[in-house]
Amino acid sequence: MAQGAPFPAMEDAFVLLITDRPDLRRTLARGIDLVMPCRTVSAWPEGGARPALVVIDLPAAGADAVRADTALTPTLVLERDAARRRPTSPILKTLPAATRREAILADAFAMIEVAIARTRVLDARSAAATTIVSEIFDSAALGAPFQPSEIDRGTEIVLAAVSEVGIGDWLATVWRHDAGVYQHTLGVAGYAAAFGGRVGLSRADRHRLTKAALLHDIGKARIPVEILNKPGRLTAEEMRLMRRHPEIGAGLLDAQGGFDPAIVEVVRHHHEKLDGTGYPAGLRDGAITDLVRIVAICDVFSALTERRTYRDSVAAPEALATMEGMKGHLDRALMQAFAPVALGRAVEVV
Repeated sequence: MAQGAPFPAMEDAFVLLITDRPDLRRTLARGIDLVMPCRTVSAWPEGGARPALVVIDLPAAGADAVRADTALTPTLVLERDAARRRPTSPILKTLPAATRREAILADAFAMIEVAIARTRVLDARSAAATTIVSEIFDSAALGAPFQPSEIDRGTEIVLAAVSEVGIGDWLATVWRHDAGVYQHTLGVAGYAAAFGGRVGLSRADRHRLTKAALLHDIGKARIPVEILNKPGRLTAEEMRLMRRHPEIGAGLLDAQGGFDPAIVEVVRHHHEKLDGTGYPAGLRDGAITDLVRIVAICDVFSALTERRTYRDSVAAPEALATMEGMKGHLDRALMQAFAPVALGRAVEVV
């Protein structure tokens, strides 16, 4: 399965049964099909959407390999070695492989209900976050005060969603609900939340990082929409205007007051480069904080992998290779830490 493959829309949801036992394949698939379409394979597939539920019936080594890729996906494991039975959770259930088919199906049906409920919650969170971001951008465009409590609520929505379902499912859901700059904002915030969890930041630091990412492009609210959505290359004058958005955004936050200076710095400097060729201040090396460096990485990766009117999206490995080639632009140590997040290797945080 492709790294970071998205969770499908509910109407496209399916159960993936992975087994090397033909008799089990037939009986389980027939029963599961009564509730949700069931696809059966004998090994973990490469490519395609992520299933709503994975049922694993493989020898220990094969089962462990699949579990490494389904950490945040509801999974039912039929364990052939009773001594290796795992603890259960709302999204992980382990049964002895010799369990009666009826009992296996009963647990599979219960976990399908969990998957459906998780999808509905994720849809609601994505819709709420999109509404909050649109209101933040509207306030910026109109010169109205920001509502700090709503910015914090949006930040917590992103943190909770990414923690529970992973960055791939968060992005897939955002793309079903949203368009334009809001998609990018919520994507960068999602990557920031996932990165913070991956490297073990404290809860407060993850909140600050995700909040900074949620606000990083707020200055684009004052950039003409025909420039933001232009399908072709920007003219020199259009590019000059576009490059004003970091200072515009930071100015909006400074004018209202009450924002963490480190977050304002992210808004102002997320287009700086370590070799001094970035904008607006041409900062170099140590003058660029870690918070700015992290959001810059999330920003570039999200932009490369998003669908745009003027180009197709780029696959995650290709995007990472492109970023590795940006010599002197991005922090290489942080890039290495970010790579597992970019490739969709789930990490569960609390």
